[in-house]
Amino acid sequence: MRRAVFLDRDGVLNRAIVVQNKPYPPANLAEFEVLPGAIEACAELRQAGFLLIVVTNQPDVARGTQRREVVEAINQTLLSNAPIDEIKVCYHDDGDQCTCRKPLPGLLMEAAKDWQIDLSSSFMIGDRWKDIESGRRAGCKTILVDGNYEEMLESTPDHRVHSLAEARDWIMNRLSTSKQKEFKVKPVSDLRVKIFADGADKAGMLEMYSKSFIKGFTTNPTLMRKAGVNNYVEFALEILRAIPDRPISFEVFSDEFAEMESQARVISSWGPNVYVKIPVSNTRHQPSYDLVHRLSHTGIQINVTAVMTLEQVHEVAAAVKGGAPSCVSVFAGRIADTGRDPLPIMTDALDLLKDSPEAELIWASPRELINIFQADAIGCHIITVTNDVLKKLQFIGKDLKDFSLETVKMFRRDAMLAGYRIKIE
Repeated sequence: MRRAVFLDRDGVLNRAIVVQNKPYPPANLAEFEVLPGAIEACAELRQAGFLLIVVTNQPDVARGTQRREVVEAINQTLLSNAPIDEIKVCYHDDGDQCTCRKPLPGLLMEAAKDWQIDLSSSFMIGDRWKDIESGRRAGCKTILVDGNYEEMLESTPDHRVHSLAEARDWIMNRLSTSKQKEFKVKPVSDLRVKIFADGADKAGMLEMYSKSFIKGFTTNPTLMRKAGVNNYVEFALEILRAIPDRPISFEVFSDEFAEMESQARVISSWGPNVYVKIPVSNTRHQPSYDLVHRLSHTGIQINVTAVMTLEQVHEVAAAVKGGAPSCVSVFAGRIADTGRDPLPIMTDALDLLKDSPEAELIWASPRELINIFQADAIGCHIITVTNDVLKKLQFIGKDLKDFSLETVKMFRRDAMLAGYRIKIE
């Protein structure tokens, strides 16, 4: 998957024609003027490995006040001067009800499909609220080039600048910070991140309960089924009797929101340490944000699960803001399974939750022990870890030469025990 910087055209790359504090596109080539520093900013972003995709609304064509060939001539001039990979244009008006006109994310989604773009690692730069909203809906980080126009912002950008050059600097600084960040391995007692044990094996859960560094527990129907749990309620109540003083998450399993709500209210009644896991959507891809808001604001502690995009984090953060204590479980391990680096997503998720102090971010479904230290380094609140990963804690700080020798001995021992032979003549 590739990263991209999506750019609005007028007001970002070329000077917008501002009339009474409202921006308009140039009417002809004579009015077209590339903004200072824009070409250089594009070149540096391109050199850093970003695709550069221009996404622009040009509704005057549909309105009959502009000719399509003029828009195309301006675009061609821009392509001839800047290292832009593609310009995608929506020629529709509001009344056309298309899916490509910003603030809808259609142009960005189309580009992502065409170029194999990871939207969660990409940026949208624009000078109007529609640009910011389209980027947010696509799951990108958003940057507003502030032109002081007289219009309200319906979406809050991740950053504000006054030029494309400043936007470039912010993006490059984020890249540099990410590359320089070190994840130091340190004793478990020194970690800030809270470690929750993830599982449904009663013996394993009780073993973890005996360890002071385990601060809570999570489980789900899949783990329960693998552990051979037959009676959901009986198992949950038995675990809560054994573990009465640490947070435990139990998940609803209906696919209908009304029944989910009923299940959630029953589960929450089982104890003050119970968090109710609500999936971010049902199996028909209908989001559960309204349900999450309703439950959270009636005092039920929620753990929103199966979250994997920044757009989902944004919506969940808004849903739980001002409600009961809650958790947002971003499945970093599953994100990594797709070939994407989860670190930028987890870092950005923390930023999105800053305005929702009731919510804690969970680094969910980790695959390796190092994920604990990565989560700690970025300031993630909680990480859920299976017993298999927790057993690797014994290896922290182990001498690698000794580890190498132990591995060689293991291979030798297993070959001998298996009775393997190679006949040598």
